[in-house]
Amino acid sequence: MSDILPPRFITVKQDDDGQRLDRWLRKSVPELSYVLAQKLLRKGQIRINGKRVKPDTRIEAGQKVKIPPSAFQRQDGKPSRIPFKPKITDKDRAFMRSLVIYEDEDIIALNKPYNLAVQGGTNTKYHIDGMLEVFKNKEGVVPRLVHRLDKDTSGILLLARSAKVARALGENFKRHDIRKIYWAVVSPVPEVFEGTIKAPILKSGGDYEKMEINEEEGKIAVTEYVVIENAGREAAFIAFWPRTGRTHQIRVHAAKVLGCGVLGDRKYRATKDEESKRIEADLVGMDIVKRLHLHAHRLILPHPIKSGHMLDIVAPLPVDLVRSWKALGFNHKYKQDPFEELD
Repeated sequence: MSDILPPRFITVKQDDDGQRLDRWLRKSVPELSYVLAQKLLRKGQIRINGKRVKPDTRIEAGQKVKIPPSAFQRQDGKPSRIPFKPKITDKDRAFMRSLVIYEDEDIIALNKPYNLAVQGGTNTKYHIDGMLEVFKNKEGVVPRLVHRLDKDTSGILLLARSAKVARALGENFKRHDIRKIYWAVVSPVPEVFEGTIKAPILKSGGDYEKMEINEEEGKIAVTEYVVIENAGREAAFIAFWPRTGRTHQIRVHAAKVLGCGVLGDRKYRATKDEESKRIEADLVGMDIVKRLHLHAHRLILPHPIKSGHMLDIVAPLPVDLVRSWKALGFNHKYKQDPFEELD
């Protein structure tokens, strides 16, 4: 009997129509590493309907993708291991369902809690992306993420129920058709109570992900902000609208441009003068929770499928942040859109 394995043929599902081949491979063949996939594509060993293809080829429903046996074997000839995937428990299912704040046949909106990662990574096994099967429909289609939130940021996270919806929402984000309103508490209070921050952001050097203002090489980053309430010079309740979506954009702009870091942010701190040190000491004795005070509070956007239908989704402040808002005398039930006059 021959030990040579046959190639594997995978038929593209309707829900995967239009995806890039390299992204589809990462999802459909998890044991195939990115580096090996690129190598096999260059050599023409991964084919679609018998033809050579490139990593950015858009796949179509019904096509047959040929995956060679070498994709499933290590150099020592042993089978590749499928990445570890935690089992979803009944407790996980109940938890995920409890996060839903809006749902229809096209999208789901979750109110993501603090300290929960959106996607996996090194030493991160428990995350939102790993539990999306909870929302699988009758056809077996699992919703997909269309944007991300930092692990330490709570609030609205959108899911698309199909590839078509994901593409439509992606276009909305690119065209800046989505108004994203974040709530934050910063300290001290900024000198100017409203305005537009325009400061390019670039990833800084070092062993961990941190961003910095870089006027020469940074990517354009624009943030609108309005101070809603302030507690003397100690702290301010601010609404932010990041018109662009750079990593840690609000946190960097607050600390490095406004000079008032988001409360609880240990990664980005504003420059400390004598007044800010005194203010920080005053806040220590208050009933303020120890966490990042940044919350994705509201999304206003056109429905990705239903033409002419606008969505206005609100994620109430979590209980721990309500505690801080109350301690500082801020209105945690504030309902206005502070950016209503802006285009």
